[in-house]
Amino acid sequence: MPRPTLGALRWVLLAVAAALLVVYVVAQGQSADISYARSPSEGATVQEGSAGELSGADLPSVEEMTAMLERERVVRLPGAIAGFDEQRLAEDLREPVDGQPVRILIAPPGLDEEQREQIREVENATVRVVGTQVTGGIYEVTSDDLAGWQAQFTTGDVTSQIRALLAGLRDQEPPEDVDEITWREPTEAELATVADDLRAHRLHAAPGATLDELPRIAGEDALADALFAVFPQQPIGEPVPEYGPALARLFPDTQLYVMYGNWVGYFGPHADEFAEVVNASFYGQSASRLSRFAYPQGNVLHAYLGRVLDVRYAGLFDRPLPYQPFDPLRVALPALPWLFAVCVVGFLVLSTRSLFAGARGRSVRPPARLAGLTTLAIELSALSRDPALVRAIGKLGAAREALVGELPDRHVGKLLAEAEAELDTAARALGRPDYRPATYLAGGVS
Repeated sequence: MPRPTLGALRWVLLAVAAALLVVYVVAQGQSADISYARSPSEGATVQEGSAGELSGADLPSVEEMTAMLERERVVRLPGAIAGFDEQRLAEDLREPVDGQPVRILIAPPGLDEEQREQIREVENATVRVVGTQVTGGIYEVTSDDLAGWQAQFTTGDVTSQIRALLAGLRDQEPPEDVDEITWREPTEAELATVADDLRAHRLHAAPGATLDELPRIAGEDALADALFAVFPQQPIGEPVPEYGPALARLFPDTQLYVMYGNWVGYFGPHADEFAEVVNASFYGQSASRLSRFAYPQGNVLHAYLGRVLDVRYAGLFDRPLPYQPFDPLRVALPALPWLFAVCVVGFLVLSTRSLFAGARGRSVRPPARLAGLTTLAIELSALSRDPALVRAIGKLGAAREALVGELPDRHVGKLLAEAEAELDTAARALGRPDYRPATYLAGGVS
């Protein structure tokens, strides 16, 4: 391919590469927002301030709590809801921390900032539990999976958290979590009581539960037929009646929510597809506040249902996505980086070839260069009688004599450069670009 065509091609490749880069970068700002509808939950979350999260509990003074821990290694203040498995913790409690016996202070949830500061000032407390929030030293230990959150908010069990905290204070590897609730089938009488309330009112609130009316949230049409069974926090270490599966069999194809303490479980259509997603999302975000504050069950359920609506409206069900028109750019976008790379490589290859060709011409030794230019002059002499050709032949003769006389290469090179310029003038006058020295000698001197 003639040199001018190659030169034009490399600039075309550079222009195409630039265009592809611009298209690709601009396309990054575009994204498809696919949804069946806007969730009406209004971003329901666990409310702050006047949401009833403060219990109003009274605490003994710091000095009194310190003295209580000196007398008893485990102190439960009035209103405390957390507990632990004494058998699983027995060995952990026997081993001291920094030479001091392990002392555990368990306080009620819903304390204000001043009261929480009082708890932190009890210096002889190795483990401090506020609600079900476990802290000690510089550490705070939280559950990080569904089983841990379920045990924590269903029964107030913080055994695994305390064991992990003590291991951290001793610079040991944390023990394996064992967050298990012992479930039992509800008796016929228990199940009948709950089922009758659900048929009559859609709500069963067991004695001790803090919810006494159906939750009302934006978008409640989506929950118009939902049933709610609400129970207080269950005693730790005792089998818990598992109402969810039993009620789901009595009320098939019906949304069913069963709440123990602050733990909400969904049993109903599509439960396998999104129940774990909702629980992981909700408790992953809200567990920290739920553990240390005394939110009424109605507030927690309200926020949980808001998250359910968000997930439902996001389309996490077995149904096709909304129609999306064909977008050629979206289809071609993955190929653009490869096309860009090909264009850049082509530009670099052609540019390097031009540089090497020029370097090759400049690096030819004077004798070889003289031979090549002499050959070119002989061919041109058969086609032209241009004065420039005559002058070039004279310069070549002078260069030959300089080589024979062993004059410096710089002098010979100057004569050859002048001869090359004259030959170039003659070739241009003849209209034969293939006889221009740069083109004629590009392939090397043979």
